[in-house]
Amino acid sequence: QVQLVESGGGLVQAGGSLRLSCAASGRTFSTYAMGWFRQAPGKEREFVATVWSGGSTYYADSVKGRFTISRDNAKNTVYLQLNSLKPEDTAVYYCAAANRPGALGYVSQYNYWGQGTQVTVSS
Repeated sequence: QVQLVESGGGLVQAGGSLRLSCAASGRTFSTYAMGWFRQAPGKEREFVATVWSGGSTYYADSVKGRFTISRDNAKNTVYLQLNSLKPEDTAVYYCAAANRPGALGYVSQYNYWGQGTQVTVSS
């Protein structure tokens, strides 16, 4: 069982930055693909970014060039750096873990989820 705890959300003005963190329990963190998803009110949960166990990263087109996902296996932590934030980035951001080395942008590929952290971008 893997437990995920997100932190770092908050209220920021458009154009600003935030750094989200996701701390994972368990000794097999390095073998998991880790992802970030987000869900805005009234919308479905959508893929944001993923980092594979080997370090490969993939992003949704809507965040490419603005967000950066990274992982620190020594700290069992995955990060999401959010730059040039826009009001449409407002959502609850969820960390997810897939018990496989690589995963894409499908919710069904991820086995464990955090509780989410709110990001609000004001215009």
